[in-house]
Amino acid sequence: MDTEPVVVPALYNSDRMGSQEVLSATTKLASSTMILQVLFRLLTFGLNAFTLRYVSKEIIGIVNVRLTLLYTTVVFLAREAFRRTCLSHSSQQNWRHTIHLTWMAVPLGICWSLVLGWVWLHVLEVPDPDFIPHYSTGVLAFGFSAVIELIAEPFWVLAQAHLFIRLKVVAESLAIILRCSITVILVLVCPQWGLIIFSLAQILYTSLLALCYIVYFTRFLGSQEAKKKPFPLTKMMDFFPRYSASQDFLDWKQTWLAWSFFKQSFLKQILTEGERYVMTFLNVLSFGDQGVYDIVNNLGSLVARFIFLPIEESFYVYFSMVLERGKSVKNQKKEDVCAASEVLESLLKLVTLIGLIIVAFGYAYSQLALDIYGGSMLSAGSGPVLLRFYCLYVLLLAINGVTECFTFASMSKEEVDRYNYVMLGLSAVFLCLSYYMTVWLGSVGFILANCFNMGLRIAHSIFYIKGYYKESHYQPLLGLLPSTAVICVLGLSTALTGYSEVSFCCDKGWLLRLAHILVGAICILITAGAVLLSEIKLIHFIRSHFLSSRPKKRA
Repeated sequence: MDTEPVVVPALYNSDRMGSQEVLSATTKLASSTMILQVLFRLLTFGLNAFTLRYVSKEIIGIVNVRLTLLYTTVVFLAREAFRRTCLSHSSQQNWRHTIHLTWMAVPLGICWSLVLGWVWLHVLEVPDPDFIPHYSTGVLAFGFSAVIELIAEPFWVLAQAHLFIRLKVVAESLAIILRCSITVILVLVCPQWGLIIFSLAQILYTSLLALCYIVYFTRFLGSQEAKKKPFPLTKMMDFFPRYSASQDFLDWKQTWLAWSFFKQSFLKQILTEGERYVMTFLNVLSFGDQGVYDIVNNLGSLVARFIFLPIEESFYVYFSMVLERGKSVKNQKKEDVCAASEVLESLLKLVTLIGLIIVAFGYAYSQLALDIYGGSMLSAGSGPVLLRFYCLYVLLLAINGVTECFTFASMSKEEVDRYNYVMLGLSAVFLCLSYYMTVWLGSVGFILANCFNMGLRIAHSIFYIKGYYKESHYQPLLGLLPSTAVICVLGLSTALTGYSEVSFCCDKGWLLRLAHILVGAICILITAGAVLLSEIKLIHFIRSHFLSSRPKKRA
């Protein structure tokens, strides 16, 4: 017999948890995520560099562009809308409804896997089996792996909502290490298997990822830590759907919000992976060129994955907790609005500085980085030019991540619906730009189209944030303006490292390469000194929250 639904405090409750405590927990989540990401992915980075020397760039193009696109499309379209909905702030959270909603990702993922799998097998160009065998096996394996990962979605949402600091990063990192290790071993032992190697590694990756969440909560539920939280569920069966005649299976208001986010996520996926869709469906690049582009893209996005993505994910939770969705500044608590403004300004300053440093030093060190990572296959062709342009894209990606995480956390349902039309227009413009600029400029055209698209998204978010705070004296967008001292030092560093590259790198021997690296290290130290001396407010924010070992007490 079913009991009454358990209604527990929402993700954020002012009586239980103030904005400073939420901020402390969120920054701890972000900083722990970044540290663990770096530690675990350094090993992954080395394993991938090793694999590149034994696998053709055509195989890399098929796996990292064609098959990975299938996997990411299924996963993103099946779960993104539910994640954003279930992590939104509300006065009360009915976890029974929330769990039912998250489980909807599984049947949705199965449907997407079947539909898109058919497209990948029967609509798209199939590689020559004499050169790239087992393509159909790869499509089936990557589609199946997406469904396996979606099984862990209810566990992920509960973990994220209750700010479980290390679970997400440890689970993902262990799964990535397993995937890379299996890939390296099989490439050395059974190279003739081709795509089967990557298919098996992908299934093991998602299986371990889902298993980590399930095992963790199996041990966690019923423990003393769960009772202290207090955690809303008491046994593993509470994670599974349960029909009750006394209540609706879903919260329909929450469901309609998920539908709004679903329409938005469909468009966002096109914008996020647009170049891969163009490569996959329009065949503007060969499989080999796709492989080189993807390697450069992965190398260029290391900082985005290590730093920017954890910040975006963690602080989306923070803004969702602190701010009431859809309410104006006047109708929110003054201390919460102030805290959110200060955090947004500091985050914008942080990611802008990191992005500018990447732009300043990326030009002179792109060729060296590619040569160390993948050898002449990457550094002798178009790779260095691609990576230099990608550095500019990383700056725009960093700013967009923070501005959009605030925007999506504070928008009302109606504003989310209106933004869907904006995303539709951006998607159409981006896809057209990607195609024509790639025909005109080659692989660089993809990056320039991404930069243009990201600039438009940033402009929209800035316009929204200005409007959001127009009835107050807060100006968080000032975080986009670094100090004059930092700008001058970065300009000087760009000139010095550029001259150093011409003089010492990259075909003049390792001794001169080390001299080039030394010049860059000195310039980095000078830049860090300028930041420490001129960005006092940002340094205080980092010390108080990211580097603090204890949560900050509310006054």
